[in-house]
Amino acid sequence: EVLLRMHSVGICGSDVHYWQHGRIGDFVVKDPMVLGHEASGTVVKVGSGVTHLKPGDRVAIEPGVPREMDEFCKTGRYNLSPTIFFCATPPDDGNLCRYYKHSASYCYKLPDNVTFEEGALIEPLSVGIHACKRAGVTLGSKVFVSGSGPIGLVNVLVAKMMGASAVVITDLSASRLQKAKEVGADFTIQVKNETPQEVASKVESLLGCMPEITVECTGVQACIQAGIYATRSGGTLVLVGLGPEMVTVPIVNAAVREVDIRGIFRYCNTWPVAIALLASKRINVKPLVTHRFPLEKALEAFETTRRGEGVKVMLKCDPTDHSP
Repeated sequence: EVLLRMHSVGICGSDVHYWQHGRIGDFVVKDPMVLGHEASGTVVKVGSGVTHLKPGDRVAIEPGVPREMDEFCKTGRYNLSPTIFFCATPPDDGNLCRYYKHSASYCYKLPDNVTFEEGALIEPLSVGIHACKRAGVTLGSKVFVSGSGPIGLVNVLVAKMMGASAVVITDLSASRLQKAKEVGADFTIQVKNETPQEVASKVESLLGCMPEITVECTGVQACIQAGIYATRSGGTLVLVGLGPEMVTVPIVNAAVREVDIRGIFRYCNTWPVAIALLASKRINVKPLVTHRFPLEKALEAFETTRRGEGVKVMLKCDPTDHSP
């Protein structure tokens, strides 16, 4: 293990949801819990067996750490391990604090040209990497991203990086769609009260064809329906956003058109990839951060996120550190 002095911690929708509602699905907050799982910091102390890190190293933290070497770990899909430790998922504490202890194998050294803030953004970026890999985005893919929150935006970034030739994105908010344009979306659709079929036909007319890939980032029933109708026959719909447990969808439409529906659960094996992309400047996550608060103003930061202002709200945990 290593002891870290925390630096940057991003606020996620799930953090806000636990704060407001005390549960997400089967994960119920029963005792006081530290929030935060998008984080970076500086190594202060290392355990006796740690060789790849030393005090002073700047690191990004992968929040999911398997507790045992089970069948999922053996096949490299450790995110599916049922006993995994995960920051800020009850009952496991997160890392929104001044000092934090974490498994050394899940702390990744940041190159000098990657900031702490970028290090903290690797967590949401990882969702995009994992989703686009599961979707099979490749050279020339036409992609429909549903929802333009932070996760929709990282999927735009990653899809373009992986060779998508055109990405269309939908949202209710004009300002969020403007941000999507900034990070590389080719087309935007501001959804008002269209039916799912109408949204699907707008997607098709903008792209000039139906997309082979849809990445659904809202979890809203109507959006999942639109995702099925929009996806080209033989294509893939990846469900990233989580909504109600039971959702009514046109499953027969998907089945007879051989549309593959895939789920994702967080990510695995993405930190080294993300660090390489950030260090080589192949991907730019900096525009995602719109608000910054010191740890003392955490409540204000959470309120800002809850109100849906900006994109990614970042907390600074170390008042003495003025590095980027």
